[in-house]
Amino acid sequence: MQLLGIGSRISHNEYGKGVVTNVTSKHYWVTFMDNGLETIDLDDDIEVIEAVEDEVDTISFSEVEQSLISILRKWSDASSISPIADKWKGGNLVLEPKDSNLSNKEVPIETFFHKIVMVRDRIRVMEQKINSSKNLDDQEKVDLQQYITRIYGSLTTFNVLFKNQSDNFVGERNK
Repeated sequence: MQLLGIGSRISHNEYGKGVVTNVTSKHYWVTFMDNGLETIDLDDDIEVIEAVEDEVDTISFSEVEQSLISILRKWSDASSISPIADKWKGGNLVLEPKDSNLSNKEVPIETFFHKIVMVRDRIRVMEQKINSSKNLDDQEKVDLQQYITRIYGSLTTFNVLFKNQSDNFVGERNK
């Protein structure tokens, strides 16, 4: 079966006459004169009034999405995807002030977790930039690395949120 190109005119027994305005791997998007925009399956029973024989790129949305995810993983500052521990999924973080006249602040725990992961990833990027810097001498790099290690140590409280122990914050290890 040859795909119709954008601009092809068709007649559909349910929707009437229309023009193909987009083509995906599984559907034609057709603007019908009497019924507006509809998506129909590529194998729907249609009468071709006038076929446009353009090259049609039938890449699906999910293929575009997977390509984008791959590119972002390769080139963005985010170094990894870290899943939240199952016991926290769908939960809320509640901040309760001492003063009972004030209201609580409730945040979906996934939102809070995402921010923690972003902090971790940005610290990792900063660490990489420090280590590869041509403007810092070795002693300055060591000093800054010690600060970063202490930052990681301050964040170990949040390790309880991570599903995988390999994603945890690690501060100074006891020797």
